[in-house]
Amino acid sequence: MARVVCIHGIGQQYTGERELLGSWYPALTDGLTRADRDLAISEEDVSCVFYGDLFRPPGRALALQDPPLDAFDVAEGFETDLLLAFWAEAARTDEGVVPPDARTLVRTPRQAQRALNVLSRSRFFAGVAMRALVLDLKQVRTYLCDRDVAAAIRQRVAAAVTERTRVVVGHSLGSVVAYEALCANPDWPVRALLTLGSPLGIRNLVYDRLRVGHDGKPGSWPGRVERWTNIADEGDVVALVKDLRPLFGPRVDCHLVHNGARAHDVTRYLNTPQAGRAVLDGFGSD
Repeated sequence: MARVVCIHGIGQQYTGERELLGSWYPALTDGLTRADRDLAISEEDVSCVFYGDLFRPPGRALALQDPPLDAFDVAEGFETDLLLAFWAEAARTDEGVVPPDARTLVRTPRQAQRALNVLSRSRFFAGVAMRALVLDLKQVRTYLCDRDVAAAIRQRVAAAVTERTRVVVGHSLGSVVAYEALCANPDWPVRALLTLGSPLGIRNLVYDRLRVGHDGKPGSWPGRVERWTNIADEGDVVALVKDLRPLFGPRVDCHLVHNGARAHDVTRYLNTPQAGRAVLDGFGSD
């Protein structure tokens, strides 16, 4: 009977709900402490919706790792466009990244290969294996383009939300899942939505593909939510559009934070006072 339901983002196919809760819960309570408010919230009050297993490759001998993907596995269209959008944003926030339109001495046959080569040397994607980044692109495309997978993920969210749930937290792709689930279920008693490192503001690729129920459209307010807080790090490439208000309206409370070298890290988002206050918004007079 969770009061706070958390939804993870991409790249979590080798974790699980209990493992995620083990890192999310302490960071969330630290955020409450930074907000200078005492709120009696136990680990049993927090639930992590897990869907990473839907993207995990089938098991077989010696195969407990990401499939051996490379630039030639980046599909034309959505995946290439999203990769190039990440490249452009990384260049904007990292002076060491050459912009996509710059002339370079070393040129490769495919834009995807050039993008992966450049991003592998960026601060944001440092240490991320090429195959992991390609797989992340495919996970985003699968959720946004495969209705069956999206429905299966949203069913897991629906199973976690109860009459006691007051706050939904979505990180990265999980913010898209959270927004769509709340739009599709306006009867849920959720008061506060907290989105962290969200790609919701990326036009054409994400925003224009949002599923918002029968009567809604991209940009509609998410259900019965009273307060929506969006937090982004200036260097978070995934949160390409930091201010969601032009697309979702002036009621979205948008904040910029500094997460250090791990700009997209969910625990660094959760332990901020801005996140703590957003969680408190959901409880009101409870």
